[in-house]
Amino acid sequence: MTEEKDSGATAIDPNELSRSLSEIAGRSQQLVKDFLGRQEAGQQVSMDDALHMSKLFQDLYARLMADPVQLVQAQMSFWQDYMSLMQNSTLRMMGVESEPTREPDRRDKRFAHEGWEDNPFFDFVKQSYLLTADYLHRTVDNVDGLDDKTHRKVDFYTRQFVSAMSPSNFLATNPEVLERTVETRGQNLLDGLNKLLEDLERGNGTLKIRQTHPDAFEVGKDLAVTPGKVIYQNELMQLIQYAPATEQVARRPLLFVPPWINKYYILDLRPKNSLIKWLVEQGFTVFVISWCNPDAALAEKQFEDYMKEGPVAALDAVEQVIGERDVNVIGYCLGGTLLASTLAWMAERGETGVNSATFLTTLLDFESPGELEIFIDEDQLHTLEKQMNERGYLAGNQMASTMSSLRSNDLIWSFFVNNYLKGEDPFPFDLLYWNQDSTNMPARMHAFYLRNMYLENKLCEPGGITLDGVPIDLGKVEVPAYFVSAREDHIAPWHACYAGTKLLGGETRFVLGGSGHIAGVINPPEKQKYGFWRNTRGPKDPEAWLEGATQHEGSWWLDWVEWLTPKRGGEVPARQPGEGKLKAIEDAPGRYVREKSDG
Repeated sequence: MTEEKDSGATAIDPNELSRSLSEIAGRSQQLVKDFLGRQEAGQQVSMDDALHMSKLFQDLYARLMADPVQLVQAQMSFWQDYMSLMQNSTLRMMGVESEPTREPDRRDKRFAHEGWEDNPFFDFVKQSYLLTADYLHRTVDNVDGLDDKTHRKVDFYTRQFVSAMSPSNFLATNPEVLERTVETRGQNLLDGLNKLLEDLERGNGTLKIRQTHPDAFEVGKDLAVTPGKVIYQNELMQLIQYAPATEQVARRPLLFVPPWINKYYILDLRPKNSLIKWLVEQGFTVFVISWCNPDAALAEKQFEDYMKEGPVAALDAVEQVIGERDVNVIGYCLGGTLLASTLAWMAERGETGVNSATFLTTLLDFESPGELEIFIDEDQLHTLEKQMNERGYLAGNQMASTMSSLRSNDLIWSFFVNNYLKGEDPFPFDLLYWNQDSTNMPARMHAFYLRNMYLENKLCEPGGITLDGVPIDLGKVEVPAYFVSAREDHIAPWHACYAGTKLLGGETRFVLGGSGHIAGVINPPEKQKYGFWRNTRGPKDPEAWLEGATQHEGSWWLDWVEWLTPKRGGEVPARQPGEGKLKAIEDAPGRYVREKSDG
C-alpha cells in the first residue's frame, strides 16, 4: 500500500522496493559472473590504450618539469583565482552579492538548471570546477616542446578527463538530480540502476549508453519510408531505386554512395527531413547503395572490393535500368572518398559514364583530418589491426564510441545523467536512433583505409594508391564536382574538405554550410536554418575563400539543385523501379539495412 503525503508525492511501497532491490542484486550477480567468465576465457580488455595514454602524459610531465618557472607561475595564478573564488563565495553565503570568478559558456547545457546559480554551495562547486578546468587546459596549451600531433592528443585526453569529472555527472554535486531524488523518494536512482544494468546486458558487459530507446523507431516503418525497390544486390550492397513522384524525370539519374561506417538512411530519415524524398520530388530518378553490415565471413574484403562491388557494380546496374551509362553521382563522407578513388580508377582505365560528382563532407586530403587523427598513429593502428584480425572486423560499437567521444558532453555524459541519475528515458530522436544503429567494418578494408588515407595520406599523391592493380591519380578526374562542407564539422573539418577541391582536374564549386557533419548536410529548405556560404573564386587558402564568400539564407540543397539543373540531360517519362531489365528483389529499404551489429 502507498501513503499520500502532504507534498502530493507518493511513498514507495516497501515490499515493491524490496523486490526491486532483490531483482537488481540478482541481475548484478549474473553480470559479474558473466564478466569473470569472459576474463577466464582470456577476453579481458586490452591494456594497449591505457599504456599509450600513459606514455603521452609521461612526455607531458617531462616537458612541464623542464620549465619549472612557467609551471609555478601557472599554479600561482590558479591559487590567486581560487582564493578570489573562496572570498566571493564566503561573501555570498553571508548575503553579500559578488561577481562570479568563472561563468560557464552560455551554450553549456550541463549547468542550465537554476540550482547551479541560485544555491551558493552549488555555485561554488560549479565555479571551482570551471576554474580547475581552465587551469588544466591552459597548462596543457602552454607546454613547449611537444610536436603538434602529440599536443592535440594530450589536449583531447585532457578534455575527456575534465568532462568526466564535471560535478554534473555525480549525484551528490548535481542539484537537479538531488531535487529529482527528493521528489521521487529515490525512485529515479532505482530506475537509473535498472537502465544501467539493461545497457550493460545489451553491451555484453560493456556499457552501451542508449541515446534514444532502441524501440523508438523501426526502419521501413518510421524511418527510410520513401517508396522504392531493391533492384540489385551482391555480397556487399543492395541497390535501391526509388519510385518517381513526377510524370517526367531527368534523363540522368542520381546515384548515392553513402559511407559504410553508418547506414544509408541518414539520407532518408523521416519524410520531413529526407534528402532522397526531396530529390525525387524535384524530378530525379534516385538510386542509393545500401551497404551490408559485415561479419567475420567478409573479413578479407578490401577497399578495392568496396569499389568494384559498390559504385562500379551500381553504375553497371543503373546502365541496365536506364539503357545508358550517364549518371550524376554523390558521395557522402567515406562514400565520397570511395567515389573519388573510383573516378580516378575509371579515368586511368579510360572508362566513362559519370557526368558529375558531388562530395558531401568528404576528405580527399588527410593532412589535417580533425580529431579522428588522435586515434591513428603507428602504435594505435597496430593494436587496432591486431584486434580486427582476431575478430575479422571492427565491431560497430567501437566506432560509435570513438565518434561519441569527440563530443562527449553531448553524446555521452548528458545521457549518463539523464538515463542513470535522473532515471529517465532518452527523448525519441530519429537522428540519434540512426547514430546508435552501428555497423561493423571488415578488417582488411578498414586497415587499408586508416593506413593509406589517415596515417600516410597517400590518396592525394599521384600513384600513391593502387586499386585492383591500377595506380590512381585524383588529378585525372575531370568531371564537374560540387563540394559541400559544414562549418562546425568535427569529423571532416571544412578546411580539410576544401583542400580536396584542389586535387581534382575538373571544374569545382565549393559551398560551406552551417552546423556540423550531419545537420549541416540534412538541412531541408523548409526549415530555413543555418544558411551557407559561396565564393565564385577559389583561392588556395580556405580562410581567404571564406573572407571573400557571400552568405546566403536557407539550405544549400537549393543551390545544389540549381547546379545540377544543366546536368539533368533533358526530360524523359518517369521510370518505375523493377519495370526495366532488373526486376524488383524486395521493397525498399531492403534486408541489408536491417542487419544489426553484434558489437
